[in-house]
Amino acid sequence: MTGYYGTEVQGVVIYLSQYQMLPYARLKEAMADLFQIHLSEGTVNNILTRAYHHLAQFDSWVKDMVIDSRVAHFDESGLRVGKQLQWLHVAATEHATYYRRHVKRGHEAMMEMGILDGFKGYAVHDCWASYFRFAILHVLCGAHFLRELIHAHEQHQQSWAEKLITCLLDAKKEADEARAKGVLMLDESRINHYDRRYSRILREGRAELPVVPISTTKKRGRAKQHKVKNLHDRLFRYKAETLAFLYDLTLPFDNNLAERDVRMIKAKLKRSGCFRSEQGADIFCRIRGYISTAKKQGRNVLDSLRESFQGQAFNPAIASVG
Repeated sequence: MTGYYGTEVQGVVIYLSQYQMLPYARLKEAMADLFQIHLSEGTVNNILTRAYHHLAQFDSWVKDMVIDSRVAHFDESGLRVGKQLQWLHVAATEHATYYRRHVKRGHEAMMEMGILDGFKGYAVHDCWASYFRFAILHVLCGAHFLRELIHAHEQHQQSWAEKLITCLLDAKKEADEARAKGVLMLDESRINHYDRRYSRILREGRAELPVVPISTTKKRGRAKQHKVKNLHDRLFRYKAETLAFLYDLTLPFDNNLAERDVRMIKAKLKRSGCFRSEQGADIFCRIRGYISTAKKQGRNVLDSLRESFQGQAFNPAIASVG
């Protein structure tokens, strides 16, 4: 019975299980060694479930906080629930993190997440097509494009890709240096310099784009393009979104914030392999969102977990400006 244990013990159980991500056997051993408390797996599951319900209001607060933000980062990553591949979706700012599990990756999942359909700010993402179905301002991850450009250059001998890598890194360096000096906007001549350089590289690069051999078997639908051509098309089509960090120095070059927030799921899956149930995955997402938000706001994780069991989970919007 979880009622036998106070907020101190329950907070420590959540801390070890969801923050330090100890498997049940090690968690049981730690609680016995540290506090001479012997927990059954059912008791641990009951404590996790209680925490999940205690954080329902926090879940709503953090979602509203992301919706109201000027800039938010979005990403998704696969996770195993039983034998099924499902998806972890993250929406994050510098002060808050919101996680949601869904069986799908695309538009349907994003609608059920309930953030992008009401969001009016700048959405930083990796150019996944589903994001473009929302009436939002897009900022594309430069780090993601750099990885693709490196592959195009090294594996497909695309000299234009190497030139664009240098262009993007030069632009990033100049933007970073200006931002460090407190400059709000680059000189128009410097913006135009990189803008024209970017376009020229793509224009001249068309001549060396690889072509997929035409299949002798006639198939319906759009003809298949080489993945390097697809990359070139995206960079051309979304030039403004790719260079957004240059036009507005308050916008980021990359989507590293969301990628960091997704990374913890990889650590969880490495240790446990998969979630046993959808409920277990949902519990993990909500509690980890609470922990991540607490850390971003400089709060003590263990104290925050204890407070949640006392019905005093912090309001992230108030705490971030307090």
